Amino acid sequence: MNYIRAENISKDYGERLLFSGLTFGINKGDKTALIANNGTGKSTLLNILAGLDVPQDGEVIRKEGLRIGYLQQNPEFDPKLSINDLFKGEGSYVLKIIREYEAAVDAQTEAYNEQTQKRFEEASIKMDQVEGWDYEQRLESVLTQFGITDLSQKTATLSGGQKKRLALAHILLDHPDLLILDEPTNHLDVEMIEWLESYLKQSNITFFIVTHDRYFLDRICNHILELEDNQLYRHKGNYELFLKNKEEREVVFQTETDKAKKQMKKELEWIRRMPKARTTKSKSRIDAFEDIKAKASRKKSKHDLKLEVKMSRIGGKILELKKVYKSYGEINILNGFDYSFKKGERIGVVGKNGVGKSTFLNLLTGKEQPDSGKIKSGETIVYGYYTQDGLNLKEDKRVIEVLKDIADVIELANGAKITASQFLQHFMFPPEMQYTFVSKLSGGEKRRLYLLTVLIKNPNFLILDEPTNDLDILTLNKLEEFLMHFPGCLILVSHDRYFMDQLTDHLFIFKGDGVIKDFNGNYTDYRESLKVEAAETKQAEQKAKKAENVKSTAPVPPRKKLTYKDKLEYETLEKEIEKLEAEKTELEKQMANESANADHEILLEKSQRLSEVMKAIDEKTLRWMELEEVQQQ
Repeated sequence: MNYIRAENISKDYGERLLFSGLTFGINKGDKTALIANNGTGKSTLLNILAGLDVPQDGEVIRKEGLRIGYLQQNPEFDPKLSINDLFKGEGSYVLKIIREYEAAVDAQTEAYNEQTQKRFEEASIKMDQVEGWDYEQRLESVLTQFGITDLSQKTATLSGGQKKRLALAHILLDHPDLLILDEPTNHLDVEMIEWLESYLKQSNITFFIVTHDRYFLDRICNHILELEDNQLYRHKGNYELFLKNKEEREVVFQTETDKAKKQMKKELEWIRRMPKARTTKSKSRIDAFEDIKAKASRKKSKHDLKLEVKMSRIGGKILELKKVYKSYGEINILNGFDYSFKKGERIGVVGKNGVGKSTFLNLLTGKEQPDSGKIKSGETIVYGYYTQDGLNLKEDKRVIEVLKDIADVIELANGAKITASQFLQHFMFPPEMQYTFVSKLSGGEKRRLYLLTVLIKNPNFLILDEPTNDLDILTLNKLEEFLMHFPGCLILVSHDRYFMDQLTDHLFIFKGDGVIKDFNGNYTDYRESLKVEAAETKQAEQKAKKAENVKSTAPVPPRKKLTYKDKLEYETLEKEIEKLEAEKTELEKQMANESANADHEILLEKSQRLSEVMKAIDEKTLRWMELEEVQQQ
């Protein structure tokens, strides 16, 4: 079943063309990812699919009645609403269905007839479709999973990350036909990402996603659309298969181009020798030559990010923390933390949101001070600190002005000196973009510019707090390549598991309440260790339970006879069971004879009473059998 069809759609902003002539579809069950460089209009395309924007050319055809849940890159809410208002408000489709069902039940109770019965059945079918029966349990589960606890909090007071998590929780609970997700893993901790990954794997979920998380792409996607040089390439399979197909396509492209160049050289010689009188055959050959020339002259625009900076010399003393304490009220961040950093260390920082990871980084760089203890930095240490919040860039500044505020001339790793404009080109900001206002940049382009301002200072101790947010995969690959060969110290906080696996040697695990564990290995090693621990814990619990069961089932000396009280209960039970059996038979008889004409409310009461009677019979019979066994001993 086709949910959405984009037909020959185009979009540009003034002189800047984002995309043109795109045609593709999204079918039920598709788990599709869009891969493209920053600035190519990914978010704009999602807005168009969701109906929040329109293409300049072409059209988007949506299935009638299609419900879309759209997670924007930077979601916004009515600032007057509380979180509770948002989840219990009129905007929720599932809640609307639940209220329709409740109204249908009330109508049937007041007047049971063919019309109210039909209304009840239709409402029940809708409840099945949206899984509305367990909405309250799902609501509680999702809110807990996403760390949303204070439902009275106004949405205006939430941070960008909190708004992203809130928007995602709200969309998932509404059970739409199609999810359109713009960087859903941004601002989620790794446990939340793994939960979301498991949720989206369900066969009944259809989504169209933009994400830089390569593990995410590899594990949940079955279709990938690649937008490059305004050409849309379709890949069936996950990210690993996409990389293989892309490499094969580029090899074929280069082979065909090289072959066309050789053929063009041969045809060019013929053109030059050709007599002036042109036959039909020669004109045909000339036309073919133009096609060969076009093929030989084609080029792939090579977007290449070159992270080449000179690292400041690093001395023997790096950074030492001695008995460092830090807390905010009752929340402990560090509880007597000791550590001495060594040359070339590559440390990943892992922990749930709110346990103090960013505070820890601010302490290392002197942005915050400890409550007690000492933090000593070596004299040669030059920090490069990429914060999660990003650089506070003035929107009315041009790109080149941002860089010139720091330096006009930059020294590269090879000793060469280049201008600010040349350095911008290394970071995929061509001359035509350098005089663009910051306000016109995409989220990923702003992040890339911010990364440039960090590296321009030639740091030897890099601290990166969520550097992967909003960056495209090309930039991520180049940043990884640079960091792999970076000889200085590296501290990395990231929800991107692939990024962490590639770049870290050991981890600081923030467990909360000031406890930090130093784990030797990368993130995948850590997750595997947790699985082993969980298995061992479960095995130990099962062993203890088994031992307890053996203990509880050990032979107990039997009682020789019933007490007077037991005898009285035994005799009473026989009479009570007999009476209940008679009531059960009578109820079943009444319901069988009167179900066609009986009042619905009376029928419901008798059904409930029958359930109570049957339960009482089972319980009393079980007790009677226990007493019977003792009496026979």
